[in-house]
Amino acid sequence: MNIRSLTRGDGVVIGAAVLLFIASFLDLYSVDGVSDDADLPSAWASGPVVMGVVLAGIIGAALVVVSRNLSQLPKVAGLDLGQVGTAFTVFAAWSALGNVFDPLSAADYGSSSDTVSAGVGLILALVATLVMAAAAVATPLVPALQAGLVPAPKPPQPQPYGAQPPGGYGYPGAQPQQQGQQPYGGQPQPGQPFGAQPQPQAQAPQPPAAEFSPFWFAVPVPRPLFAEDGSPTPIAELAPGTWYLAVEQRGPALVAQTQDGRRGVLQDTSGIQRG
Repeated sequence: MNIRSLTRGDGVVIGAAVLLFIASFLDLYSVDGVSDDADLPSAWASGPVVMGVVLAGIIGAALVVVSRNLSQLPKVAGLDLGQVGTAFTVFAAWSALGNVFDPLSAADYGSSSDTVSAGVGLILALVATLVMAAAAVATPLVPALQAGLVPAPKPPQPQPYGAQPPGGYGYPGAQPQQQGQQPYGGQPQPGQPFGAQPQPQAQAPQPPAAEFSPFWFAVPVPRPLFAEDGSPTPIAELAPGTWYLAVEQRGPALVAQTQDGRRGVLQDTSGIQRG
């Protein structure tokens, strides 16, 4: 798994799944009047809690995180893998809420049932599943959660296109001869007296320099790169955690160059990180 493709929202989902796993080993019930060293059951002693809360939450978190590393998501009943994982996390939170309200389910132990309440393990499981479900639902909607979990390394400083090394061609330190400059005072043109300097030719006015300058950027989530001719079929996919060079601005879109030299149009530039 490429950790640089994970978002902050994925980090919250992973942290909540770890908390849920820890909570599954803590006390499921809390009984008034029982000493602290009493051997009370954990979530693994209750089939409904294990299936509906612990496993449903962990499976949902795994599906949400794994979907970030797949270029083409498989469909399950018309839903992609990430949507199925989100549904699992919401179901786990709903099941945990029901178990907190009624930890003994339909069992009736007479007056002793009034002294039994949700234990620390069940309460932590509810907190973990609520946080997990909220992060899974909100990540595609909140730009702050779509930022990379691990910041991308700083890119090298791009060289302007067409820039030449400071030294001239030939031996090191040679100065390039400017266009139109004549050595040793220049040679007289036909019809001019000896020693006269030739008049420089008028040069056409240069167009103003473009305001855009190339820069490095990284995308927060995988995004397609389309051909410059407007073809609807992507030619590449830009992955988070990798720096790409923007070489041209076309309205809200950018013409980007990949590391293997391919150029294409990035139509969705929202949330990109500039180097």
